[in-house]
Amino acid sequence: MDAQKTLDAKGLACPMPIVKTKKAMKEIETGEILEIQATDKGAKSDLTAWAKSGGHELLKTEEEDDVFYFWIKKG
Repeated sequence: MDAQKTLDAKGLACPMPIVKTKKAMKEIETGEILEIQATDKGAKSDLTAWAKSGGHELLKTEEEDDVFYFWIKKG
């Protein structure tokens, strides 16, 4: 998936992936896509809920070699 920005949140524990995601989302325009890479298992539910509550769209999630990948479209 083609993302305008990539956030490396690997190795960070909750709530840091969300904190960093919020900051990164401010740096992109509405309609652009942010890719987040995280290793915290809680990030899956946290980012899903955060995207929904913030009016953003979680386009896709993947897990590969204990790394979670998320693509969120800014709302």
